[in-house]
Amino acid sequence: MNLIEKIALGALHKIDPERAHGLALMAMKAGVVPMPGVVTSDRLKTKFCGMEMQNPVGLAAGYDKNATVVDALTQAGFGFVEVGAVTPRPQSGNPKPRLFRLTEDQAVINRFGFNNEGMEAAAARLTRRSHRRPVPVGLNLGANKDSDDRAADYVRVFETCSPHVDFATVNVSSPNTEKLRDLQGADALRGLLSGVLDVRAGQDKYTPVFLKIAPDLTDAELAEVASVAQEVDVDAIIATNTTLSRDDLKSRFKTEAGGLSGAPLFERSTRVLARLSELTDGKMPLIGVGGIASAEDAYQKIRAGASVVQLYSALVYKGLSLVEQIALGLDARLERDGFSHVADAVGTGRKDWL
Repeated sequence: MNLIEKIALGALHKIDPERAHGLALMAMKAGVVPMPGVVTSDRLKTKFCGMEMQNPVGLAAGYDKNATVVDALTQAGFGFVEVGAVTPRPQSGNPKPRLFRLTEDQAVINRFGFNNEGMEAAAARLTRRSHRRPVPVGLNLGANKDSDDRAADYVRVFETCSPHVDFATVNVSSPNTEKLRDLQGADALRGLLSGVLDVRAGQDKYTPVFLKIAPDLTDAELAEVASVAQEVDVDAIIATNTTLSRDDLKSRFKTEAGGLSGAPLFERSTRVLARLSELTDGKMPLIGVGGIASAEDAYQKIRAGASVVQLYSALVYKGLSLVEQIALGLDARLERDGFSHVADAVGTGRKDWL
């Protein structure tokens, strides 16, 4: 972390977290945030679900909910970027305050509730994004809180926005929209995913569809999700979203309602990832997310079964320079362990997490 970034983060941490995030987005949009170069090498270059990536380090959904700074994010060193979540109609989300820094735990709790400006606004911005940089951009799909047919909401957002993105994620794992996680049940999930995939089948452009799951599933529920994902032929699974667990936290905000992300999520999410890799016999492409704050964390996710990884919460504490640090550190670890390519390391440490 350079001095400018350290000073900026220190200043942002003195104000309300949601306001600070808004200011960070404004600064990025204005072009005043120093952007690290993209770290790449023959070991790091990755082809994932048909997409070419300069490195396997991606940005998780939630940072840019409304696709307002996509062009800036594609210059921030990420191998791929996911924006959203986006719902058919605009919605304000849950009452404030709804975002909390757990500094002692290097964690974050949020209960936003899919606050966003709606799919039409997102689609308009995604249409205008630059394609000069080889960084795939995806969209996280959500459902309106007051919707009578949430499965149909995912289809509507996909229909509207998929022509303008490189992949789409069906997010049924946010804990902040009441009963949303019920869509992870076998029958509901099968119907929802089939609806999205049926729309894709009628389009000229093939858009990879990912499924994002919760870290709080039982072994039986996880096996059910894996079975359905394979049955309908979803392209990849993202493991995992935030957790409702509150194990061994120190911060005074530890009892706040919402999804917990950051360092305390690492072990739980990595075990789910490894279990998914085992359940699918390593054949289902997996994205590892949850608690990544270092190159070693990213490497552990890959060795547990992830082909690529995503991060978000650690940026709150370590800034955008963390992306470059992780990519460089990951490359060094692959070289140290004799892997000629990141794909060769995928799943090699899975048994350590089972």
